[in-house]
Amino acid sequence: AAFCLYCYLFKSNFKIGQGCSDVFTEVGFTNWKKKDKIRQHVGGVGSVHNQSRQYCVDLMNQKQHIQTVLIKQSDQARIDYRICLTASLDCVRFLLKQGLPFRGNDESDTSNNKGNYVELLQFLADHDEKVKAVVLENAPGNLKLIAPTIQKDLVNACATETIKKIIKDMDGAFFSLLVDESRDISVKEQMAVVFRYVDKRGYVIERFVGIQHVSDTTSNSLKEAIDTLFSREELSISMLRGQGYDGASNMKGEFNGLKTQILRENPYAYYIHCFAHQLQLALVAVAKGNADVATFFTSCNSLVNIVGASCRRRDMLRDQLQKNITEALENDDLPTGRGLNQETSLKRAGDTRWNSHY
Repeated sequence: AAFCLYCYLFKSNFKIGQGCSDVFTEVGFTNWKKKDKIRQHVGGVGSVHNQSRQYCVDLMNQKQHIQTVLIKQSDQARIDYRICLTASLDCVRFLLKQGLPFRGNDESDTSNNKGNYVELLQFLADHDEKVKAVVLENAPGNLKLIAPTIQKDLVNACATETIKKIIKDMDGAFFSLLVDESRDISVKEQMAVVFRYVDKRGYVIERFVGIQHVSDTTSNSLKEAIDTLFSREELSISMLRGQGYDGASNMKGEFNGLKTQILRENPYAYYIHCFAHQLQLALVAVAKGNADVATFFTSCNSLVNIVGASCRRRDMLRDQLQKNITEALENDDLPTGRGLNQETSLKRAGDTRWNSHY
């Protein structure tokens, strides 16, 4: 008996009666006196046999194999994702470098200003066709990379890479630790951390490494936050050779202050009271001890309150200052140069504001 392999493999794609029979697939052809039946089975271009044969050829063709097609689609999706991610990171790096906010008040599709991040991404798309094809409305719904959580993840990734670069530049050298605590606008206690070290070229470098949220400003909380930072960045406290803080009791306390707790672990981490803080405290004490100087600062604060409460009075003071600067420049009484003689605003003298009493 004779069978047809093509029809046997793909007979399920056709219905009985559409030129499809079970003679060459199940029963077998045995009527050799009517060989013309074989030619009739093959039929014309669109016959069941020829369609089945084409299915078989496609199946044996590796270029049309489902795995090959999926790999091609996966490669293209990977390329598109890389372009989208690169464009997003370019926007993030620019905003971080310039110190600009990311989000806007209204980031909906109908908004005229969707925030710096989305608007900058749109700007890149408008000037690069490759970027335009894979971002914002042309990106998959779950891969736009514009959600607030995604923006925060990208910022944290940039911060992590920046700190790694700083740690690599330190190259295992001795370093000092500068710490100060303050509250942010949301009234959360935060600890700012700075590393000070000497690089390979012999230059003294100070690098801001981040702001650590602390539950309170007790010495134990600050010490725990520092230990967490050192552990995360794989730094050893034995390489610490200096620590600089302000004069608060929780920082320089002799019994349980932050500097004392660190000295217990590393006696070579010498404590230095911040010189700028010392100078400011000394100037404030002198100013309060002299009646004329104290009266001067009191008058300055009153002047700031009066002028600052009115936009009209601010404009009058600004115009008068501009006239005085112009006259002084014409008479060569003021030096000229880049960054000099800029317009400034009034600031109230404070006990902890550097240069306010200098």
